[in-house]
Amino acid sequence: MKKLLIILALSLGAASLWAQPRVAPKLPDYQFTTVKANPITSIKNQYRSGTCWAYSAIGFFESEAIRLGKISDTLKYPDFSEFFVVSHSYMERAEKYVRLDGKLNFAIGSEADDVLDVIRDYGIVPNEAMPGLNYGTSLPVTGEMDAILHAMVDAVVKNPNRTLSTAWKRAIQAVLDEYLGKIPEKFVVDGKEFTPASYRDALKINPADYVTVTSFTHHPFYTKFAIEVSDNWRWDQAWNVPVDEFMTILDNAINNGYTVAWGADVSHPGFTRDGLAINIDPNAPSTAGSDQEHWVGKEEGKPAPVSVNEKEATQESRQIDFDNKTMTDDHGMQIYGIAKDQWGKKYYMVKNSWGETGKYKGIWYASELFVKGQSLDIMVHKDAIPRDIKAKLGIK
Repeated sequence: MKKLLIILALSLGAASLWAQPRVAPKLPDYQFTTVKANPITSIKNQYRSGTCWAYSAIGFFESEAIRLGKISDTLKYPDFSEFFVVSHSYMERAEKYVRLDGKLNFAIGSEADDVLDVIRDYGIVPNEAMPGLNYGTSLPVTGEMDAILHAMVDAVVKNPNRTLSTAWKRAIQAVLDEYLGKIPEKFVVDGKEFTPASYRDALKINPADYVTVTSFTHHPFYTKFAIEVSDNWRWDQAWNVPVDEFMTILDNAINNGYTVAWGADVSHPGFTRDGLAINIDPNAPSTAGSDQEHWVGKEEGKPAPVSVNEKEATQESRQIDFDNKTMTDDHGMQIYGIAKDQWGKKYYMVKNSWGETGKYKGIWYASELFVKGQSLDIMVHKDAIPRDIKAKLGIK
């Protein structure tokens, strides 16, 4: 019995050690220099709502409005309504959820193409016309609304009347109106009256000009497919290209004055709370105290750059991570620039939607390998894609 207990204790101890979470290595004190930065609007805070997709894509279209030069002298930096998009998205998702007998993800999370679809079908609204905070808080807190809407559509799916009523859609819209405010039919911007559609057109934003690009091997390259993640509830399709071309598109966009809406995995241990996204390999040994450090040393007052072991990102590693669910559809952000650290290494400048938090006040610096390895997709203007790649995709 004593022998059995000892064996059991050793086994549990080994299991406990095996189950310990992998701790990310301590990162150096990075110093960044901007190489190229395109205009963005102010940092927003999605707070307690799963609306990163709306904030990131709306930020992207705000930058597009600036780039297109259709903002008046009094409105150099536009502020579009995220919750105009959320309201339309929830209503259309409710309809699809019922059509599919509840076999669809019904939650506030979504993806950038959802925003594009709403802009195409309904238009754009300035934030002051629909701020979306009609429930007593200064920042978004949507948990109560989400729960009520989910309960309502589940009740409709059960179809207790044996045929759907003519009231359920109005009931869903009434809840959205009470929490987010009614969708405005008309509003005034810079002394002119607009509808959501006429405002979109005045801004010269043409939804047909925007495409989403991804990179996975379980579908043929240079074709379109619906990325198999639950937030892609509309089943919107993305162009599939090799990962090196994916990165070429991103660089070409930034270097030519465009920004991109970025969908990425942020559960990765290299995505920190302090404004960094590094494709670290948690299993790689640290060089601290090593023979390498003994002979090579480190820059005075700064950790040596070799103390961070970034994992190589390849087409194969991306596919393995996607298939194994270790690279998932976590978060939407906006990439708007390129920077270098003090050792000359390349990073992308990222606008987040968590308020002015972290060392860089709401901006993240994502290493090239992190973006290459942890990106789900990007949305870009079609003219941001190099001509040779556009030709392969058949985009004109």
